[in-house]
Amino acid sequence: MEFDLIELIRQRTAQPRDDVRLGIGDDAAVVAVPSGQELAVAIDTLVEGVHFPRGTAAADIGWKALAVNLSDLAAMGASPAWALLSLTLPYADRVFVEGFVEGFAQLAQSHRLALVGGDTTRGPLAISVAVHGFVPPGKALTRAGARIGDAVLVTGTLGDAAAGLQVLQQPAQHDDGQNSLREFLIGRLNRPTPRLAAGIALRDQAHACVDISDGLLADLGHICAASGVGAEIDAALLPRSSALLGLYDDGAALQFALSGGDDYELCFCVPASRLAQVQADLARLGGGATRIGRIVAGEGVRVRGHDGAWLDTTSSGWEHFA
Repeated sequence: MEFDLIELIRQRTAQPRDDVRLGIGDDAAVVAVPSGQELAVAIDTLVEGVHFPRGTAAADIGWKALAVNLSDLAAMGASPAWALLSLTLPYADRVFVEGFVEGFAQLAQSHRLALVGGDTTRGPLAISVAVHGFVPPGKALTRAGARIGDAVLVTGTLGDAAAGLQVLQQPAQHDDGQNSLREFLIGRLNRPTPRLAAGIALRDQAHACVDISDGLLADLGHICAASGVGAEIDAALLPRSSALLGLYDDGAALQFALSGGDDYELCFCVPASRLAQVQADLARLGGGATRIGRIVAGEGVRVRGHDGAWLDTTSSGWEHFA
């Protein structure tokens, strides 16, 4: 049965690439890194009940398991090439695997990413994906490098995924005409969009970059710590979707945007002189980017409220072992 599942995965994720010399079916894959490129590698694990709610559709789990890793490549300015998949299942559930691999393949094939190997084993439902991507030498984006005076920007909108999780945990008791808003937020939780094109466009523009997986405050805080700087952001500038603002008041929407995780948008720093050009470039790619603040001397992240006073930001985001 295990080999039947592996064959199912292999067939659905087939993606011919000249740089894959040997893919699924041997003890290891053999791949060739193109001349003049460096290899960016990332791995994430998703555990049922921790990283996705029990009962999440298998196709959504497959999509998200890959998307969170592609988001890491996006934050480095890398273009995706290959992936490895480790799938732990309570039992050999073909129906689940069919759904899972469908969601995984939809995202993989849209980025010409080849699944070149992995593992299946028995245990509590968990998925580990390792991705590999290319970046020109010396062009990888990192969390270090932010400079005093840089503008701080984010792609997309913030807080949707965390709000979507709350929607799932506190379902509406009646139809109040807002189901489409709830479905949008849940979709943002289950099927995040890795900002790969934006990351590539930022290679020669951004001083520092990170993807927002644990929440804006936490992840921008990583940039500040790595760069030895502080950041000031304005609550009024945070981009929030009409669905988020339609279901929650401004205070709740702000908390989701600041501390909610799972958005997988990019947060990055660019020289103020390049702000207009970068925003124009990313607008052409779709999604755009919003300036939310600036890099300053000091440490940590401070948030200015609508009244100009600094907000209490004690809750900074998700911590895996809290």
